Amino acid sequence: MSRKPELRGRAARLARLFPGPSGTGPQAARTPFVLLVVLLLGGGLIGLLVLNSALSEGSFKLDDLQKDTKNLTDEEQALQRDIDSYSAPDALVRRARELGMVPGGDPAFLNPDGTVKGVPSAAAQQSAVQVPLVLRPPETITHSPAATPTTTTLPAVTPTPTPTPTTTPGR
Repeated sequence: MSRKPELRGRAARLARLFPGPSGTGPQAARTPFVLLVVLLLGGGLIGLLVLNSALSEGSFKLDDLQKDTKNLTDEEQALQRDIDSYSAPDALVRRARELGMVPGGDPAFLNPDGTVKGVPSAAAQQSAVQVPLVLRPPETITHSPAATPTTTTLPAVTPTPTPTPTTTPGR
């Protein structure tokens, strides 16, 4: 009664490529494909989760490193301020006087041709008033009349400038 017509040519070739529902053949071939797709999707989701975790961990490390950099920059700036305050001219003069140094006299300069420009003078003699005092702890100070310090005066030394010729022959 219902007889299928025979297919010829192109239709026959297509019918062989796409078999009809005749048993469990197509159902059995579909199961591994579905499992493969599910595994790929699951693996992709797990991979995205691992990637997201790694990126967030890197973000936390970056944040910590930025905080450390800020702290170290602040410390560097504080140290630079300390260096600037110690190297200021008034601080250098104060520290030099504490160490007993005195300002130098007038300098003389040598010109490239060998002539001397200016008259050099010696540094001023330091007076006893300018000598820095060394403070002792109160325990070491005794209150006896024999322990009163005596002051001695130093003879005044006047610097004698040495005459230098203004023109010196060259080499």
